[in-house]
Amino acid sequence: MRKFDGKQLVVATHNKGKLAEIRDLLSPYGITLTSNDDHGLPEPDETETTFVGNARIKAHAAAKATGLPALADDSGIEIDGLGGAPGVYTADWAETPQGRDFDMAMTRSWSELEDANAPYPRTARFCSTLVLAWPDGHDEVFPGVMEGQIVWPMRGDQGHGYDPIFQPSGYDVTFGEMDRWEKNKISHRADAFAKLVAGCFA
Repeated sequence: MRKFDGKQLVVATHNKGKLAEIRDLLSPYGITLTSNDDHGLPEPDETETTFVGNARIKAHAAAKATGLPALADDSGIEIDGLGGAPGVYTADWAETPQGRDFDMAMTRSWSELEDANAPYPRTARFCSTLVLAWPDGHDEVFPGVMEGQIVWPMRGDQGHGYDPIFQPSGYDVTFGEMDRWEKNKISHRADAFAKLVAGCFA
């Protein structure tokens, strides 16, 4: 396991919410974080069919372009009653010509569960795979998972994406109803980050 010993890290994303979440999680380590936007980097095509494959594409593209270590996350929701969909296509289900519409994506997910007559509880999990890549081509991979179930109707206006219909195991509120600090402690990304910190920063 290679340790991170630099002072600068590129977070390979254009998503300001994701950047803020990662900044919170890495704040104890005194690292200067920049994003793809800061370096004028385009979004690479995510051509893989797994979270780790797409995270690797993003991390290595940013590391190669900037000459700095880069951290990428690929995440999504797997719904068992839909055969694991949307999975790596989680964001794609929300795409419209006007931008991403997650209300539409959540409605589609529930409608397809209803059409499939999926049994209750309608189990699902949020998955996050972090890849830390160096300019020399080396990388380390850290998968994280949060188990839970899909509920309807949507509840809460916190968080983002599919949070209003995801109720994490052991809780009676959705991610959309949960304070973001509380969510950040238990989320799929927090799970992956705990592994990243233990492996590369501790």
